[in-house]
Parts: sequence; C-alpha cells; structure tokens
Amino acid sequence: MEEKQEKEKGNFWLTVASFIVNKRKAIEILFVLAMIYSVLSINKVQVNQDITSYLPADSETRIGLSLMEEQFTTYGSAKVMVSNITYAQAEDLVDDLENIEGVKQIEFDDSRDHFTGADALFSVTFDGTEDEQISKDALEEVKETLDGYDVYVSSSVGEEERSAESLSQDMNIILVLAVVIIVAVLMLSTKAYLQIPVLLITFGVAAVLNMGTNYWFGTISSVTNSIAVVLQLALAIDYAIILCDRFMEEHETLDAEEAVKVALSKAIPEISSSSLTTISGMVAMMFMQFRLGYDMGIILVKAIILSLISVFFLMPGVLLIFAKGIDKTHHKCYVPKITFVGKFANLTKYIIPPVFIVFLVFAFWESNHCQYIYDTNSIVSAKKSESKIASEKIENTFGASNQLVVMVPKGDYDSEKKVLGKIEKLDYVNSALGLANVAINDDYMLTDKLTPRQFAELIDLDIEVADMLYSAYALDQSDYGALVSGVSEYEVPFIDMFLFIYDQKESGNITLDDDLEETLTDAYSQICIAKDQLLGEDNSRFVLELNVPYEGEETTAALDQIRNTVAKFYNIDDILLVGNATSDKDLGDSFATDNTIITVLTALFVMIILLFTFQSVGMPILLIVVIQGAIWINFSFPYFMGTNLYFMGYLIVSSIQMGANIDYAIVIATRFNELKDKMEHKQAMIETINFAFPTILTSGTIMTVSGILIGQMTSDACIVGIGQCLGRGTIISIFLVL
Repeated sequence: MEEKQEKEKGNFWLTVASFIVNKRKAIEILFVLAMIYSVLSINKVQVNQDITSYLPADSETRIGLSLMEEQFTTYGSAKVMVSNITYAQAEDLVDDLENIEGVKQIEFDDSRDHFTGADALFSVTFDGTEDEQISKDALEEVKETLDGYDVYVSSSVGEEERSAESLSQDMNIILVLAVVIIVAVLMLSTKAYLQIPVLLITFGVAAVLNMGTNYWFGTISSVTNSIAVVLQLALAIDYAIILCDRFMEEHETLDAEEAVKVALSKAIPEISSSSLTTISGMVAMMFMQFRLGYDMGIILVKAIILSLISVFFLMPGVLLIFAKGIDKTHHKCYVPKITFVGKFANLTKYIIPPVFIVFLVFAFWESNHCQYIYDTNSIVSAKKSESKIASEKIENTFGASNQLVVMVPKGDYDSEKKVLGKIEKLDYVNSALGLANVAINDDYMLTDKLTPRQFAELIDLDIEVADMLYSAYALDQSDYGALVSGVSEYEVPFIDMFLFIYDQKESGNITLDDDLEETLTDAYSQICIAKDQLLGEDNSRFVLELNVPYEGEETTAALDQIRNTVAKFYNIDDILLVGNATSDKDLGDSFATDNTIITVLTALFVMIILLFTFQSVGMPILLIVVIQGAIWINFSFPYFMGTNLYFMGYLIVSSIQMGANIDYAIVIATRFNELKDKMEHKQAMIETINFAFPTILTSGTIMTVSGILIGQMTSDACIVGIGQCLGRGTIISIFLVL
C-alpha cells in the first residue's frame, strides 16, 4: 500500500516535471521577457539611505524627525579641518570660503574649538539643505578651494549619494570575488566542469529578477539593496546544486531529457522542503518592530521564491542545452571523504553530547553578557569611507561632538531663555543654541522683549514711528489693552516685532526710508536663518552639542538630566529629544522585543516544518538545539574578544543561521534516517558524514565567504556588522553539525 502511494506521488511530480521539460522553449521565452522587464526596472528602484526611517512609528526619534522635517529648515553644513597651517593662513582662508556661492556663513575664531596646534576647524553653513544642489555644489567648491592643503571634510551634504556609490562599488567587488571563490569551490565539488555555467546562469537570472522586482515595493533600504544579491547567492544556490547533482545521478542510466525529468521530479519536493526553513527565518524578521527587518525579510523571501522558480522552470532547459558539454567535461570530485569524523562521532557519542550541553549553557550565559551597540559610528570596520576617516580625524583633534535637538512648544520665550541658561551650565554641554540666546548685540537677545523706545534705539528709528508700529502690532494681535493704556511701556519680543514690520513693508502697508529699509533687509536674512532653524509652526527647538558618547550609560544619564531640566518649565509629555543618542536609545528599547520575536518565531516556524519533515518530535528538537547552540556560541565571541556587537548583526544573522544553516543538519539527519535501517548505526553515521560533507562544504563555504567578504570589504558600518556575524556563525554551524 505504501509503495503504491509513493509511486502515485512520484508519478505526480514526474508529470509536473515532464510538463516543464516539454514546454521548456516557451518557458525560456517567458524568462527572457521577465529578464528584459527586470533589467529595465532595476534603475527605477528607490533606495532609502536613512536607517532611522525604519524606527517604530511611535518612537520618540521617529516622531521628532517627522516634526522637524515638517516645521524646520535644517541647512546643510560641514566641518572642514585644515592641518599644518598657521592661524594667519586660516584667517585668510575664511575670506576665500565666504566668497563661494552657496556658502551662507563660516564660523572660525582663535578658540580651542576652532584652532589648536597647527590645525584649523571651519564650521561651514550652506544656503540650502543637505539634499539641495546648491549645498552640494558649494561643498565641492570648498574642496576645490582647499585643494593642495592637508584637508579633512566631514559633512552629511551629498552623503547619501557618496555612500550609495561607494557601497555599490564595494558590493560589486564583493560579488565578483564571491563568484570567483564559489567557482573554485564548485570546480572541486562538482563532477563536470560545465555544470558550473549552468549553476551561474540559473543564479544570475534569479538575481536579476529579484533586483528588478524590487521596483514593486517602491523603496527599499540601502542595507537590503546592497547585500540582498550576495545573501541570495549564499542562501539559494544550494537549490541549483541539488538539482544538478540529481541530474548527474540519473544521467548515469538515462538519456539527458529523461534524466532531467526524473531528477526534477525528485528535486522539487526535496528543494521545496529545504527552502521552507530558510523562508521561515526570513519571515520571522518581518515581525520586527524595527522595520528594517521587514524590509530585508520580504526582499529575501522574494529572492528565495524567485530562485526556486528559476531552478524548477529555467534550469531544466539550461541543463539540456549544456548536456553534451557536461558529458565531455566529467572529472572526479576532489572533496575528500572524512571517514575519521564519522568514526570520531561513534567513539565519543557518550562524551560529546554532555560536553555540548555544558558548553551550550555556558555559551547562552556568555552571549547574554555581550555588549550590544546601536550606533554605526561605534562599529570598528576593516575598511573606512573617506567621510569616516575625516570624522575620526576631526574628533581626535577637536574632540567628539554629539548633537542633540530638544523641541518644546513655541511661544514662551522667557521659559526658553531660562531653559537654555540651565542647560548651558551642564558639564557635558559644549553649546546650546536657541532663539532665546541668539545675540543681536551686546545688550539684547533675539527674543528679548523691548519697549518702543528700546526698539527705536536699537534699529535707529524715530520714536514716533516706533510707537505707531507698536500700535499696529497690538491691533494685529488684538491686544486692545495695550492700545488703551498706551504703547510706550508695551513690550514685544524683538523677533516678533521685526518680522511684523518686515511683513507689513512687503505687503505695502507701510513705507520706510531707504536707509531703514536697507538695514531691515540686511538683518532679515540673518534673522530668517535663525528663525527657519529654530522656530517652527508649533514648536521651538534647541540645538545642543554634547561631549558624551553616542550611546552608553553616561549618555542615557545625560539625556534623562536634560529632559528633567526642560521639564521644570514645560510639560514633560510635550518635550521631544532627537539625535543619534535618542535614536540609539530607541533601537535599544525595541531590541529586547525584536530579539524575543526573532528567537521564538524562527524556532517555532522551523519546528513546525521539521515536525512534518521527520514525523517525530525528537529529531526537530535535536536539530534546533544544535543550531541555537551555534547562534549562542557565535554571539559569545564578542564578549570573549572584548568587542561590542552591532544589534542588527544579531537579529538578522540569528534568523539566517536558524533558517538556513539548519539545512546542514537536515541533510545529515535525513541521510542517517535513510541508512540506519539498512546497516549498522556506526557505519550509517560514517556513510552519512561522507555523503553530507560535499554538500555542507559547498554551501557552507559560499555562506562563509559571503559573510567574510561583506565584513572585510565594505565601508558601510551597518553591513559590516551583519557580515562579520554571518561569516563566523556559518563556520560555527558547520563545525557543530559535523
């Protein structure tokens, strides 16, 4: 009865496989059309460089960033350090830089903040935001003006384009190197040299289809866009290898076309089952609060599905095209048998398991003591971008600067002045800028309340005209009490009165003499700079420069103290803090939840799949424990090495390890189950290890190489953290599985 069911099942997949092979010409035409569409769509994919946009929508940083984008103008800026220069030479350069079109202002003086030893630091502000072309052009001209000097430029102006271009170059090199190494591995592990182009064509088509169909999602993250191809190669090339091996096995007794049909009929259920664990790991990432996990998860799920489609529908036709060449290029498999590993397993079967359990508990304990970091500036990478080198050089010379924005409800200038005064006294605050402490002259600040006489004296205006203007302002504000009692003692913040007069002038309601109008126009541009940056429709913001790290206990304590200081004058629920420090704190807050989600869901999904695969409870538990042990060991390494661990590396790589590396364990478990009823258990284990080793070696090498190359050859700190963990984790998984 069972044999009959198996035969019927086999006939079903054989029917499907026969249909695919018989219709291969039509299928190939469809793939050509899909490739043309994908190639044309690749450049339409929008890439988001801003990782903070993937923060939870209700996080303080995300809310604050959205509010700033709506209400404030943030002008592009740059820190430019010129080394081996005298102070007199630096002063001369100020004039040259100020004359550049698009440069709004240059901050430079003889203080320690701007000149020390033989190093000068210019703080440059541009006329446009960091995304506007005028700022980008001005920054390039600044660099050209300083050509020949020992100069270091740190700026977010045009950084997205520079990062994208640099990252694209890095990943292209990584992909080429990965392919070269993979080809070398395949030459050793395959049985015919012309199997290799079959595998590469199949993967290449799947990769292009995935890149082109990213257009369907509108926008994807720069992290996903950069490493998806390499991860797709590492995760999915196994499927092509499985079908290729099946074909070689069947082709020993069948002609090429029949061998492809039979091989495909056997490979479809095998590959589909194998892919489910990998997909489950990617799906688990999609449940993360930090939406970068969803972005990467859904793109990689699509990548795996498209790889399956390419293997099932395109590869059979490609195999038949290369069949004669494959027959002529046979060679022996150069991967050695590792009988000693199987014998060692038999000899130590009562020793290794309890030792592993002890080591597992120890690794779990140590991995939980690992110090996680959430800021990419804290990641130490083998390769550094030009911007990173410049930033580190400036920080080493003039000290680190951690910028923090504080937003409060607008309108209460007195409270703003008091808050800024309190904040400026904190030891770790280098500077605090708000409208209330922007000086007009030695006597007044921009938001100080002035009487008509004080205002008239300040801008050289007749007192009668000032009284008239103050009366018009009181009428505009419906402040009839001031009109009744007389405006001579009526106090109005300077900035409000100034902007009111300017608006009235522009509307033609008042006429000023030429000198006063010129003074008003000149001052207006300077006041607007401050207003656009510090005064929004509903909020005011303060810009603080802190001398604390981007993250850590000291930084958290500083944020709490600043919030509590501001809360003495404002409702604490109305206060928003925004900056790298708050972003890192928000990421840290979501990490604990995301970590639990990833761990539980990945294990649950994989357990369900394995229960159906093995029809038992014991085997799935064993496999999951082994791979979970590999994960804990992987993430205990940073603790032993005294280094920090980037949180995204943990979340993403733990999903990939459980979802993909568990395939290595499945290969061994499945083969052992097949052999243990046919021969003695000891011999079954030796045969199982020898059978599984070429597959694990090939797949594991691809994954390891991909991770190591990503970790060592890219300058993007976020991707570096993922690559380092992926390469190390795969090696550990291979070791434990074998």
